[in-house]
Amino acid sequence: MNIENKSIALLIDAENISQSYIEIIIDEANKYGKINYRRVYGDWTTSQLTPWKQRINEFGMTPVQQYTNTPGKNASDFTLVIDAMDILYSGKVNSFCIVSSDSDFTKLVTRLREDNMFVFGMGESKTPISLVNSCEAFAYLDKMKAAIQAEVVEEKKEEEKPSKKRKAKQKPESSITPIAKIKAELVNLINDNMEEDGWAYWSLIAQLLMKKFPGFHPRNYGENIRPLAFIEKMDDFEVKKLNTVMHIRNKPKTP
Repeated sequence: MNIENKSIALLIDAENISQSYIEIIIDEANKYGKINYRRVYGDWTTSQLTPWKQRINEFGMTPVQQYTNTPGKNASDFTLVIDAMDILYSGKVNSFCIVSSDSDFTKLVTRLREDNMFVFGMGESKTPISLVNSCEAFAYLDKMKAAIQAEVVEEKKEEEKPSKKRKAKQKPESSITPIAKIKAELVNLINDNMEEDGWAYWSLIAQLLMKKFPGFHPRNYGENIRPLAFIEKMDDFEVKKLNTVMHIRNKPKTP
């Protein structure tokens, strides 16, 4: 996949996503190509979006107003969808980045992909799996932010440990795939695509794995490293480099 030449429409649901992620969003989108559209949707007359206003100017975003006509309903959904279709028919981009944790955008993503658009998404780990899997790639913003913060304060991790155990807070529901499921799928992919010597091309396995789990990244499991390095640390697989090409295989079972 050649991502460097992509022209992107970046559409952000401000009523669903915190402004604290804006730098991560821009940096991640820039990895895929040039951002042609930078639009942020919401009802800007409400105090809820006040934190967004300064960041919009800072990053050259275009705020799009949508008044809330129905109490309790995310008003920006409708305008974002209409704008996405207008941009699609303009023919000025070949990729969309939808930033939201709202499953209501699943149908939009599916529709854009029907027109051969490359669609990648961003949201928090609470994002429903239906939206994650409808995208060709998906980044979990809260996990990315946590990884960045961990690097900055790594030396302070062990300070001031509580003397008494605190009651564990109930974790919110997450669409992040359990690592055991990732391992099981890797085993199957390697078995299905290996050569006679048992080794498979890593580039092929990585591509198939991302198709199966668009949101997969080591930072979701506390490791901000490359996927191959993450997998190489597991006991289940072996990795080797042959003529600049990386290969992977399931570790042979010892008798």
